[in-house]
Amino acid sequence: MRVFSRFMMSASDASRFPAPTLPEIAFLGRSNVGKSSVINSLLGTKIAKTSSTPGRTRSINFFEVRWPGKPQPELVFTDLPGYGYAKISREVSQQWPTFIDPYLKERPCLALCVALVDVNVPPQPGDKDLLDFLTGIAPL
Repeated sequence: MRVFSRFMMSASDASRFPAPTLPEIAFLGRSNVGKSSVINSLLGTKIAKTSSTPGRTRSINFFEVRWPGKPQPELVFTDLPGYGYAKISREVSQQWPTFIDPYLKERPCLALCVALVDVNVPPQPGDKDLLDFLTGIAPL
């Protein structure tokens, strides 16, 4: 079954996030692990921009998801910048925690975090750090 999706916005500042109204599913992982590709596959359309160059996603991208026959969207997928190797300046990557941490720690509608790991690359310290971080902020 094909779902309907719409790019909502990109935000690199917590004050610019969309109003928290629908459950959100965040896709996280290393740079170029395939977060945008997974979103495109799940939605059945190339809505999230992909690139062979690591580090192209530099803000949180929000996508509404609606099932056929439903009048309103029911979910939001979020595509987050990756960690680890990326062809970006240190200045850019150092700004990421200023909006990624508040998103992951304080977003009231964040319902699920999907952490992607490349099966072709041995787990990296950043992968363990991500899982430890998510475990530390998960509600009990």
